[in-house]
Amino acid sequence: MAGERVLVCDDDPQIRRALRLVLEEAGFTVVMTETGEEALDRAALARPHLAIVDLMLPDVHGIEVCARLREWSELPILVLSAIDEEAIKIEALQRGADDYVTKPFAPGELIARVRAALRRARRGVSEPRVEVDGLVIDVAAHAVWLDGAEVHLTPIEFSLLRVLAVNRGLLLTHSQLLIEVWGPEHADATSLLRTHIANLRRKLQPGQSPRPFIRTDSGIGYRFAV
Repeated sequence: MAGERVLVCDDDPQIRRALRLVLEEAGFTVVMTETGEEALDRAALARPHLAIVDLMLPDVHGIEVCARLREWSELPILVLSAIDEEAIKIEALQRGADDYVTKPFAPGELIARVRAALRRARRGVSEPRVEVDGLVIDVAAHAVWLDGAEVHLTPIEFSLLRVLAVNRGLLLTHSQLLIEVWGPEHADATSLLRTHIANLRRKLQPGQSPRPFIRTDSGIGYRFAV
Protein backbone atom coordinates (compact mmCIF):
# COMPACT_ATOMS: atom_id res chain seq x y z
CA MET A 1 0.00 0.00 0.00
CA ALA A 2 1.49 3.34 -1.09
CA GLY A 3 2.61 5.67 1.68
CA GLU A 4 3.04 3.01 4.35
CA ARG A 5 5.34 4.33 7.06
CA VAL A 6 8.69 2.66 7.71
CA LEU A 7 10.61 3.56 10.86
CA VAL A 8 14.39 3.41 10.36
CA CYS A 9 16.80 3.32 13.30
CA ASP A 10 20.48 3.53 12.33
CA ASP A 11 23.26 5.79 13.61
CA ASP A 12 25.26 5.71 10.35
CA PRO A 13 24.34 8.78 8.25
CA GLN A 14 25.36 7.08 4.98
CA ILE A 15 23.11 4.09 5.71
CA ARG A 16 20.27 6.42 6.64
CA ARG A 17 20.62 8.32 3.37
CA ALA A 18 20.73 5.09 1.38
CA LEU A 19 17.71 3.64 3.17
CA ARG A 20 15.68 6.83 2.71
CA LEU A 21 16.44 6.85 -1.02
CA VAL A 22 15.62 3.14 -1.52
CA LEU A 23 12.46 3.21 0.58
CA GLU A 24 11.08 6.45 -0.83
CA GLU A 25 11.71 5.27 -4.39
CA ALA A 26 9.64 2.18 -3.51
CA GLY A 27 6.77 4.41 -2.37
CA PHE A 28 7.21 4.29 1.41
CA THR A 29 7.10 7.18 3.86
CA VAL A 30 10.26 7.13 6.00
CA VAL A 31 10.49 8.04 9.69
CA MET A 32 14.22 8.39 10.40
CA THR A 33 15.86 7.98 13.84
CA GLU A 34 19.45 7.68 15.06
CA THR A 35 19.15 6.12 18.55
CA GLY A 36 17.17 3.35 20.16
CA GLU A 37 15.33 5.65 22.55
CA GLU A 38 14.40 8.00 19.71
CA ALA A 39 13.11 5.04 17.71
CA LEU A 40 10.93 3.88 20.61
CA ASP A 41 9.50 7.37 21.07
CA ARG A 42 8.79 7.86 17.35
CA ALA A 43 7.24 4.40 17.08
CA ALA A 44 4.71 5.35 19.72
CA LEU A 45 3.91 8.70 18.07
CA ALA A 46 4.14 7.93 14.34
CA ARG A 47 2.65 4.40 14.49
CA PRO A 48 4.77 3.04 11.62
CA HIS A 49 3.72 -0.02 9.65
CA LEU A 50 7.23 -1.57 9.86
CA ALA A 51 10.55 -0.91 11.60
CA ILE A 52 14.10 -1.40 10.30
CA VAL A 53 16.52 -1.52 13.24
CA ASP A 54 20.31 -1.63 13.38
CA LEU A 55 21.90 -3.50 16.29
CA MET A 56 24.93 -1.38 17.18
CA LEU A 57 23.22 1.80 18.34
CA PRO A 58 24.84 4.48 20.53
CA ASP A 59 22.47 4.07 23.47
CA VAL A 60 20.27 0.94 23.48
CA HIS A 61 21.24 -2.31 21.76
CA GLY A 62 19.06 -3.03 18.75
CA ILE A 63 17.91 -6.35 20.19
CA GLU A 64 16.60 -4.50 23.23
CA VAL A 65 14.78 -2.10 20.90
CA CYS A 66 13.13 -5.08 19.20
CA ALA A 67 12.10 -6.57 22.52
CA ARG A 68 10.68 -3.30 23.83
CA LEU A 69 8.74 -2.66 20.64
CA ARG A 70 7.33 -6.17 20.79
CA GLU A 71 6.01 -5.56 24.32
CA TRP A 72 3.24 -3.33 22.96
CA SER A 73 3.22 -3.61 19.17
CA GLU A 74 2.80 -6.28 16.49
CA LEU A 75 4.44 -4.21 13.75
CA PRO A 76 6.93 -6.19 11.64
CA ILE A 77 10.55 -5.60 12.69
CA LEU A 78 13.44 -6.13 10.28
CA VAL A 79 16.98 -6.09 11.70
CA LEU A 80 19.58 -4.62 9.34
CA SER A 81 23.07 -5.17 10.73
CA ALA A 82 26.68 -5.78 9.75
CA ILE A 83 26.83 -8.54 12.39
CA ASP A 84 26.68 -11.92 10.65
CA GLU A 85 26.89 -14.19 13.69
CA GLU A 86 24.42 -17.06 14.04
CA ALA A 87 23.90 -16.58 17.78
CA ILE A 88 23.09 -12.88 17.35
CA LYS A 89 20.64 -13.58 14.53
CA ILE A 90 18.84 -16.19 16.59
CA GLU A 91 18.65 -13.92 19.65
CA ALA A 92 17.24 -11.05 17.56
CA LEU A 93 14.57 -13.30 16.02
CA GLN A 94 13.65 -14.82 19.36
CA ARG A 95 13.31 -11.42 21.03
CA GLY A 96 10.96 -9.85 18.54
CA ALA A 97 12.51 -9.39 15.10
CA ASP A 98 10.64 -10.87 12.16
CA ASP A 99 13.57 -10.90 9.72
CA TYR A 100 17.32 -10.26 9.64
CA VAL A 101 19.28 -8.75 6.75
CA THR A 102 23.05 -8.28 6.81
CA LYS A 103 24.94 -5.23 5.56
CA PRO A 104 25.90 -4.42 2.88
CA PHE A 105 22.37 -4.99 1.61
CA ALA A 106 20.98 -5.34 -1.90
CA PRO A 107 18.24 -2.71 -2.33
CA GLY A 108 15.96 -5.02 -4.31
CA GLU A 109 16.16 -7.79 -1.72
CA LEU A 110 15.56 -5.36 1.14
CA ILE A 111 12.43 -3.96 -0.48
CA ALA A 112 11.21 -7.51 -1.19
CA ARG A 113 11.70 -8.41 2.49
CA VAL A 114 9.89 -5.26 3.61
CA ARG A 115 6.94 -5.93 1.32
CA ALA A 116 6.74 -9.57 2.39
CA ALA A 117 6.64 -8.57 6.06
CA LEU A 118 3.93 -5.99 5.37
CA ARG A 119 1.87 -8.51 3.40
CA ARG A 120 1.99 -10.90 6.29
CA ALA A 121 0.97 -8.17 8.75
CA ARG A 122 -2.01 -7.22 6.58
CA ARG A 123 -3.07 -10.82 6.05
CA GLY A 124 -2.77 -12.06 9.60
CA VAL A 125 -2.16 -15.76 10.11
CA SER A 126 -5.53 -17.09 8.97
CA GLU A 127 -5.09 -16.83 5.19
CA PRO A 128 -6.96 -19.82 3.74
CA ARG A 129 -5.16 -19.96 0.40
CA VAL A 130 -1.59 -19.21 -0.75
CA GLU A 131 -0.58 -19.20 -4.43
CA VAL A 132 3.06 -18.88 -5.54
CA ASP A 133 4.51 -19.80 -8.95
CA GLY A 134 2.20 -22.72 -9.72
CA LEU A 135 1.99 -23.91 -6.11
CA VAL A 136 -1.42 -23.62 -4.42
CA ILE A 137 -1.80 -24.23 -0.68
CA ASP A 138 -5.38 -24.33 0.59
CA VAL A 139 -4.99 -24.09 4.35
CA ALA A 140 -8.68 -24.54 5.09
CA ALA A 141 -8.99 -27.61 2.83
CA HIS A 142 -5.65 -29.04 3.98
CA ALA A 143 -4.68 -29.56 0.32
CA VAL A 144 -1.74 -28.68 -1.94
CA TRP A 145 -1.45 -28.57 -5.74
CA LEU A 146 1.59 -28.02 -7.96
CA ASP A 147 0.89 -27.06 -11.58
CA GLY A 148 -2.63 -28.41 -11.21
CA ALA A 149 -1.62 -31.82 -9.80
CA GLU A 150 -2.34 -32.63 -6.17
CA VAL A 151 0.71 -33.06 -3.94
CA HIS A 152 0.25 -35.68 -1.24
CA LEU A 153 1.84 -34.57 2.01
CA THR A 154 2.00 -36.18 5.43
CA PRO A 155 0.35 -34.23 8.27
CA ILE A 156 3.78 -33.07 9.50
CA GLU A 157 4.84 -31.97 6.03
CA PHE A 158 1.61 -30.03 5.56
CA SER A 159 1.99 -28.36 8.96
CA LEU A 160 5.53 -27.27 8.09
CA LEU A 161 4.45 -25.94 4.73
CA ARG A 162 1.50 -24.10 6.25
CA VAL A 163 3.65 -22.34 8.85
CA LEU A 164 6.22 -21.35 6.24
CA ALA A 165 3.64 -20.26 3.66
CA VAL A 166 1.51 -18.04 5.89
CA ASN A 167 4.75 -16.33 6.99
CA ARG A 168 6.13 -16.22 3.47
CA GLY A 169 9.24 -14.14 2.95
CA LEU A 170 10.05 -14.15 6.66
CA LEU A 171 12.92 -16.07 8.21
CA LEU A 172 11.71 -18.67 10.73
CA THR A 173 14.33 -20.19 13.01
CA HIS A 174 14.73 -23.92 13.55
CA SER A 175 13.34 -23.61 17.06
CA GLN A 176 10.34 -21.54 15.93
CA LEU A 177 9.36 -24.20 13.39
CA LEU A 178 9.98 -27.08 15.77
CA ILE A 179 7.90 -25.52 18.54
CA GLU A 180 5.09 -24.59 16.16
CA VAL A 181 4.84 -28.01 14.49
CA TRP A 182 6.06 -30.51 17.12
CA GLY A 183 5.77 -28.59 20.40
CA PRO A 184 8.25 -27.01 22.86
CA GLU A 185 9.65 -30.37 23.95
CA HIS A 186 11.18 -30.74 20.46
CA ALA A 187 12.71 -27.23 20.27
CA ASP A 188 16.24 -28.60 19.80
CA ALA A 189 15.45 -31.45 17.35
CA THR A 190 17.13 -29.77 14.38
CA SER A 191 17.98 -33.03 12.61
CA LEU A 192 14.29 -34.03 12.72
CA LEU A 193 13.33 -30.74 11.10
CA ARG A 194 15.97 -31.05 8.39
CA THR A 195 14.75 -34.52 7.47
CA HIS A 196 11.16 -33.37 7.02
CA ILE A 197 12.21 -30.23 5.14
CA ALA A 198 14.22 -32.42 2.75
CA ASN A 199 11.21 -34.69 2.16
CA LEU A 200 8.95 -31.68 1.63
CA ARG A 201 11.36 -30.15 -0.88
CA ARG A 202 11.49 -33.36 -2.91
CA LYS A 203 7.72 -33.34 -3.23
CA LEU A 204 7.62 -29.67 -4.19
CA GLN A 205 10.49 -29.87 -6.66
CA PRO A 206 9.83 -32.96 -8.80
CA GLY A 207 12.43 -33.57 -11.48
CA GLN A 208 14.76 -30.99 -9.97
CA SER A 209 12.35 -28.14 -10.66
CA PRO A 210 14.16 -24.76 -10.63
CA ARG A 211 11.55 -23.29 -8.23
CA PRO A 212 13.04 -23.22 -4.71
CA PHE A 213 9.90 -22.66 -2.68
CA ILE A 214 11.71 -23.27 0.61
CA ARG A 215 14.96 -21.40 1.07
CA THR A 216 17.63 -22.08 3.68
CA ASP A 217 19.35 -19.45 5.82
CA SER A 218 22.34 -21.57 6.80
CA GLY A 219 22.51 -22.36 10.49
CA ILE A 220 19.43 -20.24 11.27
CA GLY A 221 16.27 -21.59 9.68
CA TYR A 222 14.06 -21.45 6.60
CA ARG A 223 11.84 -19.06 4.69
CA PHE A 224 9.14 -19.56 2.08
CA ALA A 225 9.61 -17.90 -1.31
CA VAL A 226 8.52 -14.26 -1.48
